[in-house]
Amino acid sequence: MSKVLVPLAGGFEEIEAVSIIDVLRRAEIEVLVASLNDSLHVKGANNIVIQADLHVKDVTADELDMIVLPGGWDGTYALADDKNVQRLLQEMDAKGKNIGAICAAPFALNKAGVLKEKYTCYPSVEEQIREEGYMGDTAMVVEDANVITSRGPGTALCFGLAIVKKLKGEETYKALKAGLLATYCE
Repeated sequence: MSKVLVPLAGGFEEIEAVSIIDVLRRAEIEVLVASLNDSLHVKGANNIVIQADLHVKDVTADELDMIVLPGGWDGTYALADDKNVQRLLQEMDAKGKNIGAICAAPFALNKAGVLKEKYTCYPSVEEQIREEGYMGDTAMVVEDANVITSRGPGTALCFGLAIVKKLKGEETYKALKAGLLATYCE
């Protein structure tokens, strides 16, 4: 069974985190929700508290198939500044393992040096990353090598489904997409 880490920091975007976790678990992918804080209770940008499973400092790249970062500016800055998250991103990339980020979170990938040439993110965040390679609104989800990025809260289901397709294949992707009535996802 594939294992995916979703690290959460205070100020994360709840729609993105919960959508990703939910879609992946529906596809029978093991999802570990990790807190950057001392507490396992992490408060999102809209004051919704999520109970994490463990602390990010206790996770190694070897036990994971993928790491996926939700956005939200406060959460993104924390992910970009956290030495454990940055270490995991770099180790995952060095091993050719899958990495994902949505909304503002490609900023944290860029800081780790793992963001590939083509990417997307929440509009205006590219100004803090780089303009070249930014795919804008041409796609809800952009894949480049082992990195998948997406635009924001409204694209979270499509992003989750793209991860399912990558980890579980076309058949599981199509069945889950139909069940979620997410016919607008490519």
